[in-house]
Amino acid sequence: MNAYIMNIKSLSGSRTLSLTNSGELSVFFLGVGSAFTKAHYQNNILIIKGKDHVLVDCGTKTPQALHELGVNVMDIEHLIITHSHADHIGGLEELILMHRYVKQQKPTIHISAEYQHILWDMSLKGGAAFNEEHNGEPLSFGDLFTIVRPSCAAQYPRQTLETDIGSINIKMFRTMHIPDDPASWRCSFWSCGLIIDDRVMFTSDTRFDINLLTDYASRFDLELIFHDCQFYPGGVHAPFEELKTLPGELKKKMVLMHYGDNWKDYEKAVKREGFAGLAQQWKYYLF
Repeated sequence: MNAYIMNIKSLSGSRTLSLTNSGELSVFFLGVGSAFTKAHYQNNILIIKGKDHVLVDCGTKTPQALHELGVNVMDIEHLIITHSHADHIGGLEELILMHRYVKQQKPTIHISAEYQHILWDMSLKGGAAFNEEHNGEPLSFGDLFTIVRPSCAAQYPRQTLETDIGSINIKMFRTMHIPDDPASWRCSFWSCGLIIDDRVMFTSDTRFDINLLTDYASRFDLELIFHDCQFYPGGVHAPFEELKTLPGELKKKMVLMHYGDNWKDYEKAVKREGFAGLAQQWKYYLF
């Protein structure tokens, strides 16, 4: 594993998170847990590189996590949302309303037109659109966000979008998350994972999808794969028992995330099966 882990710096006994660094690629986990975890917050990350950063997902507990780390939600400038479950979007309303009514500046969201419709009309609109009227009309998505449309990267075996946040390159590939039975990403509701700077894969939430791993691991010289994991069978995530069947070369660079509060019962098994480990909350993964 080429990445190394660094503890968050402490000032005067309090934890502090910086949204800048000296230029290295850094992935920071605001949380590593499942939607219903009580121990490790939700599986949302910050990608930081030099003066650039992007928050990937903003779940219900993310504003609290940022606060505890000395960061205000208004400090977040760029966003990518991987899908619309509450542990990934539940904190967005606080973020956008604080930006509009306190900071009076819009955050930038990198989002396709297809997913914008899902995120706005099916989730955010009810709580964010009707606080004001302009000429008798409620607020629009564009009133609350600066919108950047990723480009279509056509050379990949599944829908993949590409965007740059300053020096950070992101490729957003479609995943199979919900519902629990489609055989293809094409039949699944909209969700995505990320390739970061062609070096790191972050699956976000996904079922076990061997085609995703073989297709993208063969195209990129990945240093680390942060992969969804659950410690029970079935459902809409990747069961540990299925992940165990992967080739050893993949497992040794795979860090498991989005796990439940029973993770200690499986810690030894994760090591025994040859995985790189379990994702650690409030740690920098540096590349």
